[in-house]
Amino acid sequence: MAWIFGLVFLLLCLSTASKAQMPGFLSLDCGGTEKHTDSLGLLWTPDDQTTLGGTVAISTPEEARMQYRTVRYFPADDNKYCYTLQVQNRTRYLVRATFLYGNFGTSDAYPTFDISLGASYWSTIVISDENTIEVEELIFLATLPTVSVCLSNATTGQPFISTLELRQFNGSLYFTTVETQYFLSLSARINFGAESNYSVRYPDDPFDRIWESDSVRKANYLVDVAPGTEKISTTMPVDVSYGERPPEKVMQTAVVGRNGSLGYRLDLDGFPGFGWAFSYFAEIEDFHSDETRKFKLFIPGMPAISKPTVDVQENAQGRFRLYEPGYYNISLPFVFSFEFKKTNDSSMGPILNALEIYKYLQINFGSKDASIMASLVSQYVQADWAHEGGDPCLPASWSWVQCNSDPQPKIVSINLSGKNLTGDIPLELTKLTGLIDL
Repeated sequence: MAWIFGLVFLLLCLSTASKAQMPGFLSLDCGGTEKHTDSLGLLWTPDDQTTLGGTVAISTPEEARMQYRTVRYFPADDNKYCYTLQVQNRTRYLVRATFLYGNFGTSDAYPTFDISLGASYWSTIVISDENTIEVEELIFLATLPTVSVCLSNATTGQPFISTLELRQFNGSLYFTTVETQYFLSLSARINFGAESNYSVRYPDDPFDRIWESDSVRKANYLVDVAPGTEKISTTMPVDVSYGERPPEKVMQTAVVGRNGSLGYRLDLDGFPGFGWAFSYFAEIEDFHSDETRKFKLFIPGMPAISKPTVDVQENAQGRFRLYEPGYYNISLPFVFSFEFKKTNDSSMGPILNALEIYKYLQINFGSKDASIMASLVSQYVQADWAHEGGDPCLPASWSWVQCNSDPQPKIVSINLSGKNLTGDIPLELTKLTGLIDL
């Protein structure tokens, strides 16, 4: 079996965060060689603690940020390549990986490969040009002291990565009753009424979520806009101190439907499937006391969605206050159309400030022998073979391990020859119930 190299970064998030950042921030500049603080105030740490894989400098005409001047790349083989990050147990995190190809590589085909969180498939990275930054985000509840992000299964080109980020959430943000069984994979996070093409993120969002502008023009993104849609904004403070706490800057802009409706169509990455979908509203427009704004949501083929009536000012108990209705478990198509329509007794059209949609990804709990093997390799912290990272069997097995094909694989063979081990056979090996070859 070919070697599987792991990139092990047992980094306490607190130790890498600058004083201005929220606790639990980690920003890895993959392929970088020195620490730097970017224009947002985020501290970036190079992944130069490893010599595994390779690094190369890249350039693109429209991207000058230092963290996008290099990439770390890996062989196109059947192996997995993992970053292992330290986290706090029972805490929710956003993990974000980005990929900018630039002028890296000489292959005629752009890379296609998988990214996984631990043993769980996350997404397939498909690079289609040199200049687009592909971004993948996922929210998870940490249930162990570490989490691994792995690249594998390259079908064309070489796997590579530009940046890897970890952002810790506070309190009940993004709590779901199924968070020990499913991750939340981001499909859309939109700032409506944005005054430019620029995204809103840290420091305006203290959790560094990236809120994409509705002014951005791209294929199948916020098309079929309802006639009469108008952008509005305010400089008044908006109370966002509860719920998912969208940033105030996002809630200070909105779109309104002057003709009585707001409608859009967009493709939802990762769907069809079940997801988490919430709208964010705040009444930021002045109107007379005898005027009202009431509306309902309409989604084709889903009549039950249209039953509740939204009255933002009443629901939020005042103007300039957040109201965030949504669905914790809703089935959505890949091509998603929605419309807000004013009710017959409303004098004003609907309003929309922001929107978030995530798809549920079922967690693969990996090999039944994972905890046993973690205990084993923890005794050999100086050995390279003990730091391959991730699950011992999924999405690819460690170089010195073979696993069966069960949904939760068991280890059937271990080859420790040439590992310079002496003394008794480790006790952990006696606990591997499927082991037939040592």
